[in-house]
Amino acid sequence: MSSFGSPGSGPYTGKPTPPERGSFPLDHDGECKHIMKQYLSCIKKVKGVNEDICRDMAKSYLACRMDRNLMARDEFKNLGFAESTAKPSASSPGNGKTSS
Repeated sequence: MSSFGSPGSGPYTGKPTPPERGSFPLDHDGECKHIMKQYLSCIKKVKGVNEDICRDMAKSYLACRMDRNLMARDEFKNLGFAESTAKPSASSPGNGKTSS
């Protein structure tokens, strides 16, 4: 009879390797728990729809984790957040004005 969890006749002897992304310390002290609760409440309120307000909370949560070294610092574009398009620029095409 084989041991539980092993596909063959002997125990598994391979060394597990951590994933490249997604492996980070847990927030045991609850440093970012308040933001996480707000995010979960937001998701519940919008019934799981990916609303901008909830995405902003998710971004704040990730920023909190990065600020407290609970995850590796990374650019938000690498975490699935697009660059903000709401910022108007003074030299945007079509306005015909230059800022002096």
